[in-house]
Amino acid sequence: MESEIRHKGFVKTVSTGKLIVTIINQSACSTCHAQGACSVSDFQDKEIEINEFKGSYQPGQEVTIIFRESKGFTALFWGYILPFLVVLITLIVTLEITGNELKAGLISLGVLIPYYTTLYFLRHHLKKIFKFEVEETI
Repeated sequence: MESEIRHKGFVKTVSTGKLIVTIINQSACSTCHAQGACSVSDFQDKEIEINEFKGSYQPGQEVTIIFRESKGFTALFWGYILPFLVVLITLIVTLEITGNELKAGLISLGVLIPYYTTLYFLRHHLKKIFKFEVEETI
């Protein structure tokens, strides 16, 4: 059986074919007993859009968001690993061709603009690949 990542959340809005759920992402130190005195503790509200769901949900209802762990590794690859490799290869090739470190550095960072722009335009396709599931919390 495939591993799952589960987060508790609350339904924010419900519309035809779309459910928006707010989850609270907590850092590891957020459960520490000294978090009130520490400025390092980190809480972040995240909104997850779910396009395919079964059942009836109401705003404010507590739910569990499920994401397949294997899809998380795929997202990690597209978001971090591949761009890192593109920057590294571009840096090495450009440095060999131009011999100028400043140009090589700027060009290698500049290739991230078309890369992430392409990911932005493919976001609707990526939403189909990276599906979140929702289930009622009992």
